Amino acid sequence: MKFGLFFANAGPFAVPETFEALVRTADEVGIESIWAVEHVVVPVGYESQYPYSKDGRMPGPENSPIADPLIALSYAAALTQNLRLATGVIILPQRHPTYVAKEVATLDLLSRGRAILGVGIGWLREEFDVLGVPFRERAARTEESVRAIRSLWSDAAEGFDGDFYRWKPVESNPKPIQKPGVPIVVGGHVEGAARRAARVGDGFFPALGGLAKIPGLIQAMSDECGKVGRDPAEIEVTAAEAQVEPDLVRRYQEIGVSRLVMPPPAFDPEGIKRTLSEFAEKVIAKT
Repeated sequence: MKFGLFFANAGPFAVPETFEALVRTADEVGIESIWAVEHVVVPVGYESQYPYSKDGRMPGPENSPIADPLIALSYAAALTQNLRLATGVIILPQRHPTYVAKEVATLDLLSRGRAILGVGIGWLREEFDVLGVPFRERAARTEESVRAIRSLWSDAAEGFDGDFYRWKPVESNPKPIQKPGVPIVVGGHVEGAARRAARVGDGFFPALGGLAKIPGLIQAMSDECGKVGRDPAEIEVTAAEAQVEPDLVRRYQEIGVSRLVMPPPAFDPEGIKRTLSEFAEKVIAKT
């Protein structure tokens, strides 16, 4: 089992001291990856329902800092040697795929092949309105953007002709170190996301659902793989838990999960070092 930390760039981790402690300690104790979240803006008084809490609100106040995920991960690349650097997730339909392809390829190059591109369709309608991106198009834009990014990462200059993006053959360099490109992980906790992962993803990250719901999502992903001619074993499954202990790890392994991510276990440098060291001894070393 691989272990990761998400919300790695938000709140107290949007400032250098705690972010540095988090990524350096994670690298030292054997955490496999950090996952950086995204909101470019948070509209004041938003009415959209945040899907990961009972009250429909994001953790913390609306003015909580959320550092740009790709810039934060680039900084983490310079501070670490082995830690994988994942967006968890960027809201792909809000970004132009040419910029995403360039930025993520650059991150992969500078980190010597440690990037992971986690993508989601988004849930905050008001944020889409600020950016002028139609909310109803977000799923279709996401899948087309993934195809466009893969095209831009190909060795030869290619054109692209989609419903939302189109261009004649272009050069986009540098290319990722990882071949045929940076792994793309599709986030989402509904069957539509599971099917999307089967169609365009290298991984699937249902961040909500746990042991009760994830097996059904994996089955939906597998069913879609059968329709599109893919082997479900090609798609790595990541799950999220607030707390992780060895017995829980074994139960997730039994249902086909390869990576568990959790929030940072402390919010100050000393606490981060102590709790992650304890996690390495009590969980990583025993699984």
